Amino acid sequence: MRVYFPATLTMLTTLQSTGEFTPVSGTGFALTPALRESFLSGDDEELAEVAMREAARASLRLLAADSSQLPVRRVVVAADVSDATLRPDLDVAVVRVAGPIPRTSIASVHVDGADAEPAVRTAVEVIDAADLGDEDAELAVGDVEDFDLAWYATQELPFLLELL
Repeated sequence: MRVYFPATLTMLTTLQSTGEFTPVSGTGFALTPALRESFLSGDDEELAEVAMREAARASLRLLAADSSQLPVRRVVVAADVSDATLRPDLDVAVVRVAGPIPRTSIASVHVDGADAEPAVRTAVEVIDAADLGDEDAELAVGDVEDFDLAWYATQELPFLLELL
């Protein structure tokens, strides 16, 4: 199953140095049966994009707790895992995995470009308010969702981190 894990650039730095990715609480997002049932239409590619957007939004929450000096950008790590546990009690796309993900299971990494940083910074500041229904905060989070994440192969990770 392809799982999209929210992450930060700090977590990518750790992945680069250790060869493993450890998702926070083992939480990721995937095209689950519950996600498929919640949409009237859409093929697997479109629904997987929904799961990835959920992971990107969760990345904002991780960034709110990240005190590193790295640029403020959303990060999603896409990995193929076989032991994901469905968690529809948390949300229709949520899955949990146990333990770290080896680099060999990571399919790609998705990261905001530098042009998204001002919008990401604003969204990070208001993500909690958006989750609580604040309309202005939700609009700010929506603004960052207008930016597409860039796709990187795992072999490109050292170059991506070097260029930050």
